[in-house]
Amino acid sequence: MQRPTGLTRQQVAQLLAGDIPDGSIVNLGIGMPTLVGDYLPSDKDILLHSENGILGMGPAASGEDVDTDLINASRQPVTLREGASITEHTVSFAMMRGGHLDYAVLGAFQVSERGDLANWKTDAADAIPAVGGAMDLAVGARQVLVTMEHCGRDGSPKLLGQCTYPLTGKGVVTRIYTDLAVIDVAPEGFRVHAMTSGVDEAFLRSATGAPLHFREAPRRIVLDAGGTPRYV
Repeated sequence: MQRPTGLTRQQVAQLLAGDIPDGSIVNLGIGMPTLVGDYLPSDKDILLHSENGILGMGPAASGEDVDTDLINASRQPVTLREGASITEHTVSFAMMRGGHLDYAVLGAFQVSERGDLANWKTDAADAIPAVGGAMDLAVGARQVLVTMEHCGRDGSPKLLGQCTYPLTGKGVVTRIYTDLAVIDVAPEGFRVHAMTSGVDEAFLRSATGAPLHFREAPRRIVLDAGGTPRYV
């Protein structure tokens, strides 16, 4: 079965950014989650937190706006919103651990149908463990949203009945955004919320390592003329 063309990393981030409710306080993890900050709707007031000590983080910096002392958790130059604050790590982690974040957007190597998250170490011989603040975010945020590729480079599923990599947190993931679909972690397991255009139920099942549940016809994710993803 030929693999459909999925969303790019930027389009996955853009789709997720549009789903964040107005007034939310959100942490963006390293990797693909960092891109979300560049696509937040201008008509929403969303406060971004970075674990290295920023509350009120703005989009990525470029040109003359680059300050190498002002970086996000991915060590990329960023800007600040008016009224932003800079804190040291103990205060930043207190925000994370104290339940003050509405959402944490994290990357993942694997997610289980129970919402277990594995995102800090694989079983590769040359893997470098890099947990950072992921465990604190996974258990401290009110909801955890994951961005990831649906399958590995070898085509193996990354959404599984049970994670095979060391866990970051158990039962913490709320929703998963992949290049192929948006999937909720529900009491019955993986529940499909939306699928990208060109992906059908049979293919999505074949690309997923756990049962998928379709309570109703899932929404479709289509691209407009400018390549922006939206639900229909």
